[in-house]
Amino acid sequence: MKAWFAEAKKAAWHNPHNIKAQYRGASVLGNKRVVFNMAGDKYRLVVAVRYDMGIVFIRFVGTHAQYDRINAEEV
Repeated sequence: MKAWFAEAKKAAWHNPHNIKAQYRGASVLGNKRVVFNMAGDKYRLVVAVRYDMGIVFIRFVGTHAQYDRINAEEV
């Protein structure tokens, strides 16, 4: 998580393609949400991205099983 945060802090993500170029395993969802797999797919990180402002909001961090119980586009 710390490594992802450090990389995200330096990143200039202007659109979903920028994220996918850096993180091929990331899943771009509706409602400007992006899901990152962490720790060998043991955990999920869901963020909401304001591309126009360069801001990333962490919306969910949890295990794969916990992720399966949420709607990632609405958290």
